Amino acid sequence: MQKKIIIDCDPGHDDAMAIIMAASGASHLQLDAITTVAGNVDVAKNTKNALRVCELIGLHDVPVAMGADRPLVREPLEASHVHGKSGLDGTALPQEPAKQPVDQHAVDVLIEKLMASDGAITIAAIGPLTNIALSIRKEPRIVPKIKEIALMGGGTYGNRTPAAEFNIYADAEAAKIVFESGAPITMFGLDVTHQALATSDKLEELKAIDNPVATAVADMLTFYSGAYKGKFAGAALHDPCPIAYLIDPAIVELDSVRVDVETTGEFTYGMTVVDLKGATGRKANVHFARQLNPDRFWQLFMDALRSY
Repeated sequence: MQKKIIIDCDPGHDDAMAIIMAASGASHLQLDAITTVAGNVDVAKNTKNALRVCELIGLHDVPVAMGADRPLVREPLEASHVHGKSGLDGTALPQEPAKQPVDQHAVDVLIEKLMASDGAITIAAIGPLTNIALSIRKEPRIVPKIKEIALMGGGTYGNRTPAAEFNIYADAEAAKIVFESGAPITMFGLDVTHQALATSDKLEELKAIDNPVATAVADMLTFYSGAYKGKFAGAALHDPCPIAYLIDPAIVELDSVRVDVETTGEFTYGMTVVDLKGATGRKANVHFARQLNPDRFWQLFMDALRSY
């Protein structure tokens, strides 16, 4: 049976690659909806980017719903210095996609899909967690309907601040609601996503795949890699990591741990406090991805692109 998923995202180059990976013929995932949130750029641009990706890959039947335009409490935060002003700079995707977002707000789509389900829907949350938190607050009965939240965010160190990763820092109050909701969470933080680096040899392998989708992804990676130049051996494919896990759970090693989200610290706002040693004695609430199989990850990623 295909695994049913909803992708909540803020495209973003790595979000776009995650959608492409999830929708591929090699994934065996059933994509029920794409919901968008303010994050890498504003929510209107993120929604347009999701539609542009759908047009690239011929994803016509999956609804795209625009969601929260700002965090719960704080002012909006962007990452245009990484993804460019459009959120998907450096690509030749359709500028004015024919596909349009649905009339419903993303929160209502999430609630409707989950309440109508038999508990078989997984949420791949690869942006700030505003939509997920709002959905839980608006309709708490969705929590037992969520099979799993596979999220990209947090870690034991940060990239937006020394303590905080971007997705969590962008709306830590929302992240706190989600982490404390009781929903099953599998967390892909920087510790593991930095094990999925698009090194120069991987980029060359990608460029050798002869189809328009692979070419578009190569363009994305070429631009996106600029943000990592001089810092890492290649660009980190953060958001495809949860998708790879949903395709093949054996790709990662998980620890059952307690994770709390810091919302008041002067220097630690947005930090995910990962209790790896059980110091607090508090009940575990997260499956924490600590080790990725990079070879298997890249096999899944390349297979997805070859399937187009």
